[in-house]
Amino acid sequence: MAIDPSMEPMLEVFIYESTSLLEQLDEILLEAEKSKSFSDDNINEIFRTMHTIKGSSAMMEFTGISTLAHAVEDVFFILREDSSRLGSVGEQLFDLVFQASDFLKTEIESVQNSGEANKDPSAMIAELKHLASIMRGEAPAAAAPDAAPADAGSQPPPSGDPDMVRIRVFFEDGCQMENIRAFMLISQLKELCDKLESIPANPESDSTCCSEIIKNGLLLDLKPSGSLDDVIHSIENAVNIKTYEIVEDAAAPSAKAAEASAPAAGGEPAAAKPAAAPASPAASTPAAAAAGKVKQSLVSVNQAKLDQLMDLVGEIVTSESMVVGNPELRGLKLDNFHKSARELRKLTDELQDVVMSIRMVPLSGVFQRMNRIVRDMCKKLDKDVDLVTEGGDTEVDKTINEAIGDPFMHMIRNSMDHGIELPEVRLQKGKPAKGRVTLAAKNIGGEIVITISDDGQGLDTAVLMKKARENGLLTKPESEYTDKEIFGFIMLPGFSTNKEVTEFSGRGVGMDVVRQNLEKVGGTLSIDSKRGEGTTFIIKIPLTLAIVDGMELAVGNSVFTLPITSIKQSFKLSDGGQLVTDTDGSEMIMLRGQCYPLIRLHQIFGIDTQVTDLADGIIMQIENSEKVACIFADELLGEQQVVVKPFPKFLAKYEIKQMGLSGCTILGDGSISLILDANNLLSSYR
Repeated sequence: MAIDPSMEPMLEVFIYESTSLLEQLDEILLEAEKSKSFSDDNINEIFRTMHTIKGSSAMMEFTGISTLAHAVEDVFFILREDSSRLGSVGEQLFDLVFQASDFLKTEIESVQNSGEANKDPSAMIAELKHLASIMRGEAPAAAAPDAAPADAGSQPPPSGDPDMVRIRVFFEDGCQMENIRAFMLISQLKELCDKLESIPANPESDSTCCSEIIKNGLLLDLKPSGSLDDVIHSIENAVNIKTYEIVEDAAAPSAKAAEASAPAAGGEPAAAKPAAAPASPAASTPAAAAAGKVKQSLVSVNQAKLDQLMDLVGEIVTSESMVVGNPELRGLKLDNFHKSARELRKLTDELQDVVMSIRMVPLSGVFQRMNRIVRDMCKKLDKDVDLVTEGGDTEVDKTINEAIGDPFMHMIRNSMDHGIELPEVRLQKGKPAKGRVTLAAKNIGGEIVITISDDGQGLDTAVLMKKARENGLLTKPESEYTDKEIFGFIMLPGFSTNKEVTEFSGRGVGMDVVRQNLEKVGGTLSIDSKRGEGTTFIIKIPLTLAIVDGMELAVGNSVFTLPITSIKQSFKLSDGGQLVTDTDGSEMIMLRGQCYPLIRLHQIFGIDTQVTDLADGIIMQIENSEKVACIFADELLGEQQVVVKPFPKFLAKYEIKQMGLSGCTILGDGSISLILDANNLLSSYR
């Protein structure tokens, strides 16, 4: 059903929180499945996750999501009472909860795209109920978990218990849904308490109590199961908490609690007791500081706003270049101006670093999702494989992080389907029955290097060459192809060595999609393999796409910008290089005994220039992960930090990027410079 218009302001919060919880759920399930058991922490965490999703989706009126989450919650309530009941349904339960997680993810994605969640989970719910009945030993329905987990506040009030503690909690201003946030906090704390009741009671069932919570705060009368420090720590780490205070730690009868709430809210505060846990530092008003400890807060920001901020920083960088490079200033002695300009450059660099750091996210999230793919494929292919991850804390721009998810998935699938052999085959080859796929990342200079390697059968160059010959892909004699060039065939459209189309491969689109997606974010892909030992995919991607350090080149009256990371060296022909011509008439530069193809920029782009003699211009050696070549330009104009602007969409039909151009930028004098793409230059003109 479609979302109630009155709940639309909370839709983004619901999607973000539910997605984060489901990602955590997958991590817990994978860890538990490896050990073939759920720890008490695992059980409690899954129960709380489903309890939260159930409550928030019910509030948003997504009935299918809510009822399925409730069914999973019921199963884990049974396990909370007796974890040994897992034995009778272990593997079946893991599979079913993974299926439920997938269903919830799909529905939340549908909510994000269309605002609706319409799929029917009734079959899955029936299976979960059947599992629950098995785990209960066909106990009477009265023992079902629906009636067992009482909401906080529904218990009878404590009377004169000296171990009871009263805590008043205020939520952040404008966070909305205070009643649901109160309910979520109560649900979280009741795991740490023998007794717990709240004022107002049952906040989740009464949306009208939001104003009361905003005005008076949420009063919690509780008896900790262990240390009060654990309760305080949990409150401090809960979301949307503004302040809290301990207002009583003696006996707190319900009647007394109700009476105390009014004067405390009306400006006559009860005696505050310092919390046992140290407060997190945060800016606050004096009144808030006096009321209790203030929790450090994190702010979730819409990505569109971060993109807008990055665009503004780019405009500032461009404007700075226009001011400093103003042609009217040439020849003038302006010492103070240049001093101020250097200070401005320092500040803009710092601003750029801060904004980029905000956008940076670790790769661990993408890495973690690959665990799930390996797990599912092991079951479907009857293989036993470990996924080893290294460098998950390496950070990249959020845009790049989102773009590499699909390429990773295709390469992991390739390693699982094509690379890793069946256990019995591995044993015959003298390998361990369990295969290994390694996913590793590290930061090298201005780019991230990611490797996906397996210890499988490797690529067979003879098979690849035979398929390429059949498809008419050979452009030179077979004997002249290097192993790396042969491996590169698998990245061509429609190329597949599988004779049958399976669920995972055989259509010849996987690696082609990988290459295209990586190129969209400025990345490169190379392949290394050894027959019988395994295959390694090597990915190189930039840290960010927005602002790059470039070298400006003049070709006739045109100015090009080449990213500095692509330049190996620059030199004059007289510095030791030598022009040679091969049998096809192609020009080569011999440098220190090695020959490299020469690319004349004025020829490939059709630019008129007076500088055609190599001795009069400048030669730059450029490289990517596989190829090296030399390009010829009129002169170097100098290094410049530039903002990358994409080409207009209407130019896409001309395949400009395949010509060796990745975008454009605005120079200091307001003119436009085309940005050269070393990868496409090397692919198209070598």
